[in-house]
Amino acid sequence: LCRVYKKTSGNESIALYLGKRDFVDHVESVDIVDGVIKVDPAELEGRKVWVYLACAFRYGSDDLDVIGLSFRKDIWVKRIQIYPVVGTNPANTPMQEALLKKCGDQGHPFTFTVNFVTMDIPIQGMHILDFGLQPAPEDAGKSCGVDYEVKAYIANEADDPDEKISKKDTCRLIIRKIQFAPGKVGAGPKADISKNFMMSDKPVHLEASIEKELYFHGDPIPVNVKINNETTKVVKKIKITVEQTTEVLLYQSDKYSKTVLTEEFAEEIKGESTLEKTFTVIPLLSNNKEKRGLAVDGRLKDEDTNLASTTIIRPGMDKGMQGIMVSYKIKVNLLVSSGGLLGGLTARPCVITPAQDLHLISSPAGLSDTSHPDN
Repeated sequence: LCRVYKKTSGNESIALYLGKRDFVDHVESVDIVDGVIKVDPAELEGRKVWVYLACAFRYGSDDLDVIGLSFRKDIWVKRIQIYPVVGTNPANTPMQEALLKKCGDQGHPFTFTVNFVTMDIPIQGMHILDFGLQPAPEDAGKSCGVDYEVKAYIANEADDPDEKISKKDTCRLIIRKIQFAPGKVGAGPKADISKNFMMSDKPVHLEASIEKELYFHGDPIPVNVKINNETTKVVKKIKITVEQTTEVLLYQSDKYSKTVLTEEFAEEIKGESTLEKTFTVIPLLSNNKEKRGLAVDGRLKDEDTNLASTTIIRPGMDKGMQGIMVSYKIKVNLLVSSGGLLGGLTARPCVITPAQDLHLISSPAGLSDTSHPDN
């Protein structure tokens, strides 16, 4: 156990311990969320100690909560009573055993498990990835997005709307759920199209493809381009763009696209000639820091993150429970110069349209837990 994440309540009666804050969605299952609560019964005054794991969608600022408006929607919440102990607990994980050594006799383990048979936690809910929408530089407060939290609290009942729980009786840690690539990676998409131009009876034919459907963040993406220019016109330039499409599903049906990469290549293809070449592009968040509303992977505190990973949905899953869905597509454009009075003409002979065919996703080898113990 390399690092322990701890948060203590204001009255120091309870403390929450986690051994990690990144939990992996393997599409068919999700890592269990396990930890330990340290309880000092002296200050409980007959009340109980609970812990919950919650997934919530935030679409407004915390500042507005003070005027009675809540812009946070709980997608699902799962609660466990920690103290007094009720029922039997599952066997402790190695991480819990290590945490219990730090807590001593006052430590109480808890485990949240995704069970596909009994559906202890709604299956659609647990597959919601941790996303946020990048705020503008001048924006303050939490950004719109989906987040997860583990919270311990002291109360008489688990969820009594008439009971007001003081902040000094709570402690919480934000966690992050990430999705790694599936074991099998399919072949990449290919698209082709022909375009005719005015005063020409022959077309420009363009074919574009990528080698595989999935790439890790930061990987170079080779785009294979084949051009057959049967006209007398000259292709002056090749433009490749990568677009991120974000679909917000919870509070309304809102879908929009942001360009995360644009690169132009000065390749001249004269009339009645061909070109076959591979162009490499690398879409990165570092080149899009100023774009408001761009979907990014969930972050803890202020560390760097990535462009949001593609949402991969298990067959039969209700996409309406995803909160935010993200996909990517590549576009290849040609700039064809006609000359004379017609001037320049921009043609779009090829668009790789199936957005799901390009996946950007986190790499298990590249995962580093940079979370902060005080968040």
